Amino acid sequence: MPTVGMVEYGDASPEVRAIYDEIMAVKGIDFVPNFWKTLASHPPLLAEVWRGLHRAMAPGRLDALTKEMIALAVSATNGCTYCIRSHTAAARKLGMDDAMLGELMAVVGTFNQTNRLADGYQVAVDEQLLRGSEGGSAHTALTRVGRALRQTRVASRKGQRIPKARQRTPRRRP
Repeated sequence: MPTVGMVEYGDASPEVRAIYDEIMAVKGIDFVPNFWKTLASHPPLLAEVWRGLHRAMAPGRLDALTKEMIALAVSATNGCTYCIRSHTAAARKLGMDDAMLGELMAVVGTFNQTNRLADGYQVAVDEQLLRGSEGGSAHTALTRVGRALRQTRVASRKGQRIPKARQRTPRRRP
């Protein structure tokens, strides 16, 4: 059950209605998806999220289908049913078939497993991989961010450990 009421098109302010119109035009649909109607309960959030999504999905080096498939992979990983349905529909509209979906889910499942294993074992990154993965400045920055996040997670886990209380054995008096 939703935690806030959705803002229907007819009840929307002119600013929200303008964003709804843009969403429908960009996505080529004739309805306002529930996700956007829910975010409209706080119009600044609606505008911010729409602009961010619109920028991320704008034409670039990756084609629209690839971007939707990445969005679907992230949605599956995060377990967002709404997002899985939304991005599956969008990817199918762009040409994804059942075989592509199956292959995508196989990749997602495999790498979610191997990522958890590498993280769980705290596997050190090979020097050769570090050198081979450090390309441009943006990638180098992402590598640094990744290292910082891993260090933060490790530190966080260490901080969560509760030392065992020292148990004293009662002394027997003779």
